[in-house]
Formats: sequence, C-alpha cells, structure tokens
Amino acid sequence: MEEASGVVPSGEKEFEESSKHPQDIIEYPEISDEEFYKLLSKASKHYGGSLPHKTWSICPETRDIVPAVVWEKDGKIWITKKCSEGMITDVYYEDAEMYKRFEEWKFEFKIKTYNVENTGVNCPFDCGLCPRHYSHTNLLNIVLTNRCNLSCWYCFFYAKEGQPIYEPTLEQIRIMLRNAKMEEPVGANAVQFTGGEPTLRDDIIEIVKIAKEEGYDHIQLNTDGIKLAFDPGLVKNLREAGVNTLYLSYDGMSPQTNWKNHWEIPLIFENVRKAEGPGIVLVPTTIRNVNDHELGAIINFGLNHLDIVRGVNFQPISLVGRVPRRERQRFRITIPGAIQKIDEQTNGAIAKEDWYPIPIAGHIARFFEAFAGRKYYMTSHFGCGAATYIFLDENRVIPISRFLDVEGFVEFLEERVEEIKEWNSLGRLQKLKLGAEIFLKFKSFYDEDYAPKSFDVLKIMRHAFTHGTYEALGEFHNRTLFLGMMHFMDEYNYDIERVERCVIHYALPDGRIVPFCTFNVIPELYRDKIQAQFSYTWEEWKALHPEWEYKKDKYVRTKEFIEQMKRSELYKKTYIDIKNYFG
Repeated sequence: MEEASGVVPSGEKEFEESSKHPQDIIEYPEISDEEFYKLLSKASKHYGGSLPHKTWSICPETRDIVPAVVWEKDGKIWITKKCSEGMITDVYYEDAEMYKRFEEWKFEFKIKTYNVENTGVNCPFDCGLCPRHYSHTNLLNIVLTNRCNLSCWYCFFYAKEGQPIYEPTLEQIRIMLRNAKMEEPVGANAVQFTGGEPTLRDDIIEIVKIAKEEGYDHIQLNTDGIKLAFDPGLVKNLREAGVNTLYLSYDGMSPQTNWKNHWEIPLIFENVRKAEGPGIVLVPTTIRNVNDHELGAIINFGLNHLDIVRGVNFQPISLVGRVPRRERQRFRITIPGAIQKIDEQTNGAIAKEDWYPIPIAGHIARFFEAFAGRKYYMTSHFGCGAATYIFLDENRVIPISRFLDVEGFVEFLEERVEEIKEWNSLGRLQKLKLGAEIFLKFKSFYDEDYAPKSFDVLKIMRHAFTHGTYEALGEFHNRTLFLGMMHFMDEYNYDIERVERCVIHYALPDGRIVPFCTFNVIPELYRDKIQAQFSYTWEEWKALHPEWEYKKDKYVRTKEFIEQMKRSELYKKTYIDIKNYFG
C-alpha cells in the first residue's frame, strides 16, 4: 500500500490493511455453567496451585468482581468467569507445558509500607498500594504529559484539540519520585517517563535531573522517537542528564507494520550513535495476524545494531475496552504464542526452552542482596513476563541457556544465600576465597564448547564474583541482546492474583502508587479520573502558554521526506544492508 503522507500519522489505514485477511484464528472452547462450577469446586486456591486454579477477575460490562477459573484444555491454558452478561472465556497461555515450567519459579515477597489505608478487600478498585499487594516497585511510571505528536487511531490517552491538558509540575514529579523511594523493604530505583510523548515537554532535561537528584539509578524514556530524529542535541542532552534507556516504539520492519516511526528510525539511530547513547530497547506491540510474522526479523534487526540496541521487549497486545470475541480470536497473542513464533522464525536459534519467567530474577536477587548489598526483587506473577539473553558470536546467535545451566545455577545460589550473607563482614582475603569458590562452582554449570568464542563470559563472571559488584557485570549487558516479553492484561484475561504481584507501577500526583493493569484497564477509577482531577482546562493551558498551538505539537510526515529517506545511504545502511543471522 502507498505510504500515508501529508497528515499526522494515525495508523488506521495501515492496521486495516494488515488485518484484512487473518490467517491464524484461536478457537475458544465452549464451557457450560455446570462444567464451570465443577472446575471451580475442585480448583486449587493458593498462588501457584495446581490446575484447575481459582482466582478472581472483573466483568467487562458491569465491573463486578467475580470468581474465575484457570484451566487446561487442548494443550492451552484458559481463564473462564461467569458474568451477568454471560460466560466469558479467553486464552491465558497458549502453551500448558510452558505455564507449568514457569510456575515452578514463582517467588514470594511482601512489601511493608502502603500508600492507602484500605485493606485491599475491594481489589482492584481501591489501589494505592495497599496491604494486599506483594511486590515492590521495580519500574515506576510517571506520565509527564497527555500531549502527543501522533494521533494513533486506537489511543484514548492523548489530548485532542480542545480537551484538558495533563502535565504535572516539577514539584509534583519530585514528590512522586520521592514517594516511591520510601517503599519498604525496597524503594524504587528505576523510573520510566512516559506520556503522551514525554519529549514534548520543554523541561524534560530538568525532569531527568530531578530523578537523578532523588537517587534513581535507572532512567528510561518511553518515546516514539520522532523528536529525537530531528534534534540530535536533545539526544545528547538526555544522555548527559542521566537517561540510560530509550524505550522506543518499534512495531515491525515495514512502513505498514511500523507506521509510527519506520522512516525516522535511521535518523534516531544516527543521533544516538553520535551522542554515544542512551541505549535503545525496541518495544513492539505484538498483534496476531498483524505483525506477529515479523518477530524474528525484529530480533535480527536488533542484532544488526547491537552497538546501540540493548534489548527487544515484546508486548502482546492488551485488548482494553469492549472487544467482541471474534476480534479477540483474531488479535490475541500470549507470551507462549509469541515465543513459539520466534522459535519458528529464527529456525530454532531462539527456542521456547531458552526463555525463563521474570520471577526467576527474584531468586537471583536474594543472592546478590547478600553478595553485593543491593536489593531488587522482580517478584511479578510467573505468568506476567518472560526473558532471556542472546549473544552474537561473530555470525552465531547463542542464547545464554545453551552454555549455562541457568536453573541449576540459580538453585545453587539459593543454597548458598545464608553463607553469603556474611560477605560484608568478611576480610579481603576471605572475600576472595568465597568469591573463588562460587566462581569454581559456576564453571560446573558452564559449557565452554557452546559458549561464545569472541566474548569471555567467564572472565566477566570471575570479576563479578571476586569483587562482588554489579558494575563488574556492565560489560555483560553491553555484549548481549536482552529479549523480554511482558503481557499486560485487559478485562477479558484479568487475573487479580497477577495484579497483587504487579511490579510496574504508576505514580499519581495524589500520593498513590497504582499497578499498571489497574491504571490502564480501569481508567474511570485511575488514569482518566486522575487526569480529570489534575489537568488544566484548555483555556487555562492556553493562558499559561500563549505561544503554544495544538498543531505545532503534531508531526506531519511529508511525501518529500519519505522519498528522501528511501534514496538515502542511511536508510539503506539501517534496513537493507544488514545480515540475516537466522537464515
């Protein structure tokens, strides 16, 4: 199809074209009332219990809290609930075997401080965080603005012309950052500034500096990158101010699948290279029958730009709002579904066995807390996310699991935690001795025959174990590509057990801290309500910013620009003259 030009990109025509002829439809099972109640009566009730498993969910229409059952059929995991509008079933995990393997790595944790006085009995309708919540804030989201330079057809978040503008003050931002730092036993240490489009704020550099002043080590910017494509000085200033990561929207390899910034990506990459950072994480929103055929190609693209791309974090689509069953069957994809596509599209170079659930990091964190004195527990529900690392050894792609027995090593770390807790009280020679012992054991889980030959993993790990610092692992992250998978929920697959263990939270100006999947799935209580409460009216905003015009925020991609990029060496270098590591 012809590329849209001369208008603000919205993606509507591209989506219609991509989804016109669906090839892959999920068949949902039918379940009677009798079968539902029979499953519910014999379901396990504790977190991580055997299938069938009872949990709680919400009804899309009435917003009632209702019992739900997670169950297995035909090699898949389903979630079913009975609402006043009828029985609702949705796919929970497309691979029952993976669900059960991930379940083994569940990790229990409990925060000790709360931001609201509620008991949590009405979860998820009284979030804040409350005593019912388990996980500390791994990543704090702060919405900087609801202004945006694009007009995505599916988005209800950005401010349309004449609507109120949400833009917290610098003081409100500082208080939100400080509030999350006060969590016990682990305060927030990573923040993501999001929007809207956060680069539209003229004071974005000052905001980043405030986050550094408040003690945040990791700062990432959730962006479409449009402004960064045309303002190399902004990229440099963001890096110097303290931004570690650009969390960059990137939905596919063509102008049709990645209509947001396909033509601008070469400029963004060039400016990041010139500024020597920040590192980039590509973020594809993954949709069945739309862009799920390009997942392997996106990873290959990241490997071709490994000097600046640090990771790819796939986000299977969250079908928020009223979505008919037929559309859910066409567009729904789960973590195992996306992982299976990657296995197929990389010809087994990245297989489904190479992935691990996010809570496995909680087990590793216990070791590093004792070893290096740092606390950071990624204790999400085992079904929320998955991850792995891959190495590029010349032309060979090697997942970490091919040369390291990850599960065996993690079990060993768990066994040694109590002993390692004495680390800080040991003398230098004792530390060296203990570090050497751990390293020698690490080698027993390490297979040199399959390990990268151009990258000395053992040397880096030896340095980490003998010095006991996170900094020693820095080179590891610079020589690998992180692959992540995070599936945010919607009303149809909503599982309150997942919400209770959510690790990605939004800070609100009223002092509350709210899990991602309540903030966005129940907007009338959280996202939209808080915006209405703290927004400027259109007239107030115009009075405060007399030179501002709505249309100046919006990006118009011209036909001339597209033709210029098509002919450029930079475009060719970015997209065409690249290797296929999975051929």
